[in-house]
Amino acid sequence: MRHGLLLVDKPAGCTSHDVVQRARAALGQKKVGHCGTLDPTATGLLLLTVGKATRLTRFLIRAPKVYEGEIRLGVETDTYDAAGAIVAERPYDEVEGGDVAGVMARFVGEYEHLTPPYSAKKVGGVKSYELARRGEEVPELRKTVTIYEYRMTSAPDGDGLFGFRLSCSSGTYARGLAHELGAELGCGAHLASLNRLSVGGFQLSDAADLEALAATPLEELAGWIPSDRMALPSEEVEVDARQERRLAHGQTALVRDLDSGEGDWIKITTRRGEFLAVASVVEQIGANLGVLQPKIVFR
Repeated sequence: MRHGLLLVDKPAGCTSHDVVQRARAALGQKKVGHCGTLDPTATGLLLLTVGKATRLTRFLIRAPKVYEGEIRLGVETDTYDAAGAIVAERPYDEVEGGDVAGVMARFVGEYEHLTPPYSAKKVGGVKSYELARRGEEVPELRKTVTIYEYRMTSAPDGDGLFGFRLSCSSGTYARGLAHELGAELGCGAHLASLNRLSVGGFQLSDAADLEALAATPLEELAGWIPSDRMALPSEEVEVDARQERRLAHGQTALVRDLDSGEGDWIKITTRRGEFLAVASVVEQIGANLGVLQPKIVFR
């Protein structure tokens, strides 16, 4: 069994689960997961965790994301993207590029984001999209997200189509932002296309083509990162042999040269460069000295 992270360039027309199933078949192992869903119509970077690395999904899924895509003015859909049924059409002739840019700028920062009704968000234990498909009313759900960048990359054309770039925290729906943008402009809008460029420090340019999975040995595949070389969105600390033994047996360890504080997650490596564990700082003792409690142990 192999353990690590596989970067895949997801094509349009398949679900994130479809990509996971393809990877399971190609690798010959069942333990494969993904870190953040892409809608079937969306393309771009999908992170797959393989083997023991599936235990790290909860850390990777929280990483910020960067997207590029297109929004179409004047047309609203029930799913807030091009895959949905049209529910309203309005004129957008008087909407100029400056108007769009001004509204987009207001989204930047902490934002109370509207979750689309067609989403996996649960209401009373039932997924929102199940309620929507049954024609039942879906209550308005909002959550606080952070928008780092949201801007036009091209001006609206004659069909109301324009390009955009979005950098945001985990849990942000690009199609939800497109819908809210249209509402603010008064003409309606929906997400026409979406391509994910990065997740944390992982880039689409390093990803493997989905078709290459079955034809190329994993170790030779672009986008394959063995677990020992995986970077996490946290501080990385190397421990000596004594602390390594303690952590490997689930015991706490005293670690020096620590920049993080209580409650923070830490990636622990051995002096041989092996990924040993993920731990949390349970006690801070003076400057750069803390007690770590292992939460996930790999060796």
